[in-house]
Amino acid sequence: MQEVYEFLKKCETYYLATVEGDQPRVRPFGTVDIFEGKLYIQTGKVKAVSRQIQENPKVELCAYADGKWLRVTGKLVRDDRVEAKKHMLDNYPELQSMYSAEDDNTEVLYFTDATATFYSFTEEPRVIKF
Repeated sequence: MQEVYEFLKKCETYYLATVEGDQPRVRPFGTVDIFEGKLYIQTGKVKAVSRQIQENPKVELCAYADGKWLRVTGKLVRDDRVEAKKHMLDNYPELQSMYSAEDDNTEVLYFTDATATFYSFTEEPRVIKF
């Protein structure tokens, strides 16, 4: 999982796919954190992506850097603990003007049943489960 985290940090932007009814939705994300041994992302509860994840927690993200790409599939679980939100926001101080660990909007979610696959044109795919 550490390798997945480091790759996503290196990319700075990754793309998260959710489903709304029968329509896929993809948007850029930039937050990633490891807290208590789990891989987390962050969003706002007022956003459509939050509603989509709560209705169907199965997601996939994709990132690309240096001729390699990563796909992570799994389920996202909301963690409403202030400690988890604070950990994320401490790592992204630029978000602290929009989000707070104590507000009702900040949402952090961690992956369960996750499969990360690293790809390139020159190597066989490599799979990590967490």
